Amino acid sequence: MGIFDVITLFGGLALFLFGMNLMSSSLEKRAGGRLKSLLNNITSNPVKGFLLGVGVTALLQSSSATTVMVVGFVNSGLMTLGQSVSIIVGANLGASITPWLLSLADVEGGSFFLELFKMTTITPIMAFIGAILYIFQKKPAKRDTGMILLGFAVLMYGMEAMSGAVVGLRDAPEFGRIISVLSNPLVGVLAGIVITAVIQSSSASIGILQALTTTGSITYGTAIPVIMGQNIGTCISAILSCIGASKNAKRAAVIHLSFNVLSTVVVLPIYYLVYHLLDLSFADMAATRVSIALINTLYKIVSILVLLPVMRWLEPLSRLLIRDSAQSEEETLLDERLLKSPAVAVDRCRAVAISMAEDAAQSIFDSFKELGSYDEELAEKILKSEAHVDYYEDRLGTYLVKLSAQNLSSADNAQAAKLLHMISDFERISDHAVNILKSAEEIRDKKLAFSSDAMRELNTMLDAVGEIMSLALASFRDDDLNSAVMVEPLEQVVDNLKDRIRLNHVKRMQNGDCTIELGFILTDIVTNLERVSDHCSNIAGYMLEMSADNGAMGVHEFLHSVRSGEEKEFNDYYDYFRVKYRMPDGPEPSGEKGVRVL
Repeated sequence: MGIFDVITLFGGLALFLFGMNLMSSSLEKRAGGRLKSLLNNITSNPVKGFLLGVGVTALLQSSSATTVMVVGFVNSGLMTLGQSVSIIVGANLGASITPWLLSLADVEGGSFFLELFKMTTITPIMAFIGAILYIFQKKPAKRDTGMILLGFAVLMYGMEAMSGAVVGLRDAPEFGRIISVLSNPLVGVLAGIVITAVIQSSSASIGILQALTTTGSITYGTAIPVIMGQNIGTCISAILSCIGASKNAKRAAVIHLSFNVLSTVVVLPIYYLVYHLLDLSFADMAATRVSIALINTLYKIVSILVLLPVMRWLEPLSRLLIRDSAQSEEETLLDERLLKSPAVAVDRCRAVAISMAEDAAQSIFDSFKELGSYDEELAEKILKSEAHVDYYEDRLGTYLVKLSAQNLSSADNAQAAKLLHMISDFERISDHAVNILKSAEEIRDKKLAFSSDAMRELNTMLDAVGEIMSLALASFRDDDLNSAVMVEPLEQVVDNLKDRIRLNHVKRMQNGDCTIELGFILTDIVTNLERVSDHCSNIAGYMLEMSADNGAMGVHEFLHSVRSGEEKEFNDYYDYFRVKYRMPDGPEPSGEKGVRVL
């Protein structure tokens, strides 16, 4: 093996690793929606959890990626430690698909069908189709499919380059000595661990082993312990990812490691016992790419069957190895490990944003109660909620900025951008709740009271803002576009209520029925209420804008286009709310219906 063969070997390895990474990331991006759907079915049922692990790993083509994701879920409190066991075991089996794809190089036969699936045929076909889709298609989904095919083609070209480069090793005495050393089961296991830990991919490590089969020196007896070691080495990704994580996240990584270590400890002696008792001769036969894939799959299946009776003890074992500390730990709100799976990270951001929205809405409703009857405990709750919402905004804002730098699909990118805008509206809503609380405190401290007419008018506006807050929350939390459509007409009614209340207050002052001091407080309250409705309008506008797939238009312009179109639906809702929230002293004037968004 000369220097040029070494260059070809490393070049082939580089193409192989790059192609695998490209294919895996493109698969994840293409399957983002399905991935979210699968992970939303997280369950304590072991069989469903196992199938979930197999399915997600089949989509990602990487058990390491799935396990790191599981560690992130456990660290965020989205998954219990018990639920993670079956998913991790399923991920181990799901990773056996890639070696079968790599074994296409061994397809032989004279028929057209077999010739079509040979590596020398299917690889250039996939490369050509992938290039066409990526270069000439505009739809993101088709471009992602093109990248998947290109990634597979690069991977296979790298595999072929490695296979061709190592052929010369068959005549090298040094290589023969290395192989003879690897025939020792303990050395073989250790070699598999080290190589996979360095590459951080069991599929890539097995691909290298498959490439070495072209030398004819890799026997079944050599390959079996190496494959067992490779399954242990793949745990390094989860172990590294749990640094700085919660105790349960570390336990999830330990479960992954302990399962693979126990598999080797139990299955390897059984294999050698059967080998010596039955005097099996196949161990000295030369392995092929197909047989490596078969050994890898059979080993994973046998491991699951053998360890099935003790599977339930993996969680207690992890708790024994990673003990609880005296100080309790908080769950991580947004785990950065999930950034490696952008589709999942976007979904997690939305879930956290929903919690933020619910807190902001509740603080508004609580502040309304304070205007009627001031309560110290409720006031403290509003202040704590506002601090909590501020924390949400800070964490979500930072996380979403990091997420936007990832390889997002167009849909996820739009979702992340809208979330970044909406969390600002939710934070401002909680600020207005505190402002209303301060007005309530001023009324209490100064022992003031609104006139009965002013109070009736204010209650009308409070009811209207309460409804618009509920509609905006429902539109975001439940993806309820019907609620979103109703927000903008009601926002116009709230604007009119604010103007009417101010006008009536001036009349009462002129008649001597109200004071300037109360007027300032009333103005502060209705101004905050009107701004809450403006933020609700923004939120509903973002929801409608996303549903209309009109990313080029900003929410201000979008809302203006909705209103300026004089759509019958808008006018019908506007008339309905205008009658519903008319002032107690008579019908509400039509007012000016213009879009005003802060």
